[in-house]
Amino acid sequence: MARTSLQWLILLTSLLTSTTNQASLTVSPSSSQMFEGQSVSLSCEEDDSSAGWTLRRNTTRETRTQCGVDWATTAGSSCNISYMDPLESGVYWCESREGATSNSINITVTGGPVILQSPVLPVMEGEDLTLTCKTKTPSNLPAGFYKDGVFIGNEHEGHMTIHHVSRSDEGLYKCLISSVVESPPSWVSVTEKPKTTRPPTSAAPPPASDLLHLVFRLVVHLVVFCPDTISTIMVSLY
Repeated sequence: MARTSLQWLILLTSLLTSTTNQASLTVSPSSSQMFEGQSVSLSCEEDDSSAGWTLRRNTTRETRTQCGVDWATTAGSSCNISYMDPLESGVYWCESREGATSNSINITVTGGPVILQSPVLPVMEGEDLTLTCKTKTPSNLPAGFYKDGVFIGNEHEGHMTIHHVSRSDEGLYKCLISSVVESPPSWVSVTEKPKTTRPPTSAAPPPASDLLHLVFRLVVHLVVFCPDTISTIMVSLY
């Protein structure tokens, strides 16, 4: 009886301490800013479909509303919005029936003529960060880029790449076209690079002094405990 109770206790503990299946939220096109009227598709990529992950959002006019309730259509695990409105700006995430949540994505929708295309997910340390200043109508005008309100560079092609980012590159970015029309700001996060474990090094050979000591102990052992073996070896050598 006691053994059975212990087995149940171990099973219950393992269930309580087991990790919850996770989901990650992806968005296509992959940009944290979008033009009004643009279409977008968001997907909950699930480890386990039985967890019942659904897409939810918080905006200025609604809280925790589910995909398919007046503002989107569902297609499998995807949630499609055919016309993005500035009121669609907000925080989007996936949520399971048990209340577990995925990563969240901030989306800004603007009726203006300029957006800053930046990664919707955090950039890992050491990777490159690409920023694109995009206009509704094709333009060859130069774009200026700012971080936390400070000018960081001017690019004629509208693209800026920051190589090998570090945590100091995390911040609020925006761009300006011809120093007149600017995009909304977007926060770019930088995550710490995971530390790699060094493979175990092979054992170094023992020093010569240790080898001599081992040979000496072996000879002493043979002399004391196996004198016949020593005599036989000596006669053979002679």
